[in-house]
Amino acid sequence: MTAQESLKIISETLNNSRRSILQNNSKGFILWGVLLMVMSLVVYFSWHFTGHAAWNFLWFLMPVIGYPLAILIYKKDSAVPQNFIGKLLGQVWAVFGCFSIVISAIACTLVPIPITFTIVLILGMAECVSGVILKNWPIIIGGFLLGICGAAAAILLKTEAQILLFTIGGAILAATGLIVKYQYK
Repeated sequence: MTAQESLKIISETLNNSRRSILQNNSKGFILWGVLLMVMSLVVYFSWHFTGHAAWNFLWFLMPVIGYPLAILIYKKDSAVPQNFIGKLLGQVWAVFGCFSIVISAIACTLVPIPITFTIVLILGMAECVSGVILKNWPIIIGGFLLGICGAAAAILLKTEAQILLFTIGGAILAATGLIVKYQYK
């Protein structure tokens, strides 16, 4: 086997792995996007109709609901071996989740932080970085738009309407998941 043949095999293996990861991770984008849309609408309408911002504490239910759902959704996929790219994506989203929870807890208890601005910005960055890792333009563009446009909108909106940015963010996550799902079918 020549060096070129070896490189071709390695390249094909990496591309097949990337394609497999993209197909598998489309479920995660869809799950978390839909969950984000539902939670944001519940928080928005609860806050809007009662006038109490305390409904924002419902956001802490998102990982409580999302992680068990993710386990159920990915249960069938346990036969797919995990590789470096898959582990890296998991770490990116784990870091996003940890930052979101810690920043939200700090904003609720210690220091007032523009939380919508901060969370929507890091959510966009997490999606954008995922797209870069996967070399997938729909994910990169979706993350960039979510992070930059969402942060700008969070500055402009001053009421509970800021929460609707997460509805849009969830729609972008779910849409990128659907694009990836059908792109690599």
